[in-house]
Amino acid sequence: MYAILDIESTGGKYNEEGIMEIAIHRFDGHQVVDQFICLINPEREIQPFVAKLTGINNKMLRSAPKFHEVAKRIVEITEGTVIVAHNAQFDYRILRTEFRRLGYDYQRKTLCTVDLSKQLIPDAESHSLGKLARSLGIPMSDRHRANGDALATLKLFKLLLNKDTDKKIMTEVIREETHGELSPNQLDMVFKLPSETGVYYMHDKDGDIIFLGKTKDIKSRVNQHFTNIGKLARKLQKETKKVSYEPTGSELIAILKAYLEQKKNNPKYNQVTKKKLFSHTVDFSQNGTEHIILEVESSRMIKNKAITFNGITAARSFLGKIQTEFGLCPCSLDLDAICMQQDDAETNVADCNDKVLTAYEKYSIQGKDIALLDRGRVTGERSFILIKNGKLQGFGYVELNHQINNIHILESIMTPMPSDDNTTFIIESYLRKNNRLKTIPLTTSI
Repeated sequence: MYAILDIESTGGKYNEEGIMEIAIHRFDGHQVVDQFICLINPEREIQPFVAKLTGINNKMLRSAPKFHEVAKRIVEITEGTVIVAHNAQFDYRILRTEFRRLGYDYQRKTLCTVDLSKQLIPDAESHSLGKLARSLGIPMSDRHRANGDALATLKLFKLLLNKDTDKKIMTEVIREETHGELSPNQLDMVFKLPSETGVYYMHDKDGDIIFLGKTKDIKSRVNQHFTNIGKLARKLQKETKKVSYEPTGSELIAILKAYLEQKKNNPKYNQVTKKKLFSHTVDFSQNGTEHIILEVESSRMIKNKAITFNGITAARSFLGKIQTEFGLCPCSLDLDAICMQQDDAETNVADCNDKVLTAYEKYSIQGKDIALLDRGRVTGERSFILIKNGKLQGFGYVELNHQINNIHILESIMTPMPSDDNTTFIIESYLRKNNRLKTIPLTTSI
């Protein structure tokens, strides 16, 4: 649990500043569950440069509550949380100073989004909140006001959680929360999970991930783990002390994340394969003839124009599908077949080859620069997967049209993903089965 916090102070000498506005959003890692936004009478003068920067003046604060009147609410909303702020050292120091004046020793764990962004977005020109938000396409309003900056920090933190592929933020926070021993029962764990598409993580008593999976219904899938009677299920039932999750909205993103994170984190009870996920290819080759011939082959050698399949049956089924869909001539599927059109041999070859290449263009991502758009995690949000030169680049989420239409913003906000033959297979096989995704060709002016 996190408390996304921003404070506007009066300015002044070190440790003599007062809080004049505070905004706190209690965030469970997925949504805001409580919030507190309040002007505060600091009982001291506001420095002129601060008043000019924030627009808050002494007159506005005369009728505002004093800090001691809101202190209990601040304690309650931040109870059991890690405080997250942009330059957390400053906000936490100011907050502790106010509580110290009341004789109360206020202590919380903290995370600084400046430090996190330096680790996870090292190439950013600036890590100040305003410039970082602008470069990432994060909308900001009421700059230098507590709630405006807190909301921008919240959006930035969500993006950083997505970019944290090693799960260091999540694991460290869970370790702090559990202090070595959790005792929730399995029903409670399942009850708190959403029936959404995403990736789920099962943690042991030390907070380490022992199993992760992808699913279209997180609640249902975890419930199956806790009710099945197999050997793996019994181990997970015994050792799981917490279940966390990441909704993805997009099923394809969930599949890619699960594959790559299993490979990277090697959880104790996942069977992480180092082999190819496919066994056969449909090759688009000419074999010394004018016709492009489609052939099913073993995947030992992947040719330049080839689409991968996990089984010879799937490959042959694909050939039957595109033969019907594109009206392919038998000569495109069999070197010894007679071309169905006899009038002009040169025209016939070109026509047959055009149909084959049209099928290849539709079902292959090789050499393409595209963005695949899918549903997001919440209403009004879209997910995207970025592909350049046929290689997976990463994924992310957008809320505004100008983000979708700006390749530089897509690249800056995306969470990078490594590309290999298996990720290409995952994407192409998913696109063969699902026509819901919107494909946007990328250009320098997208």
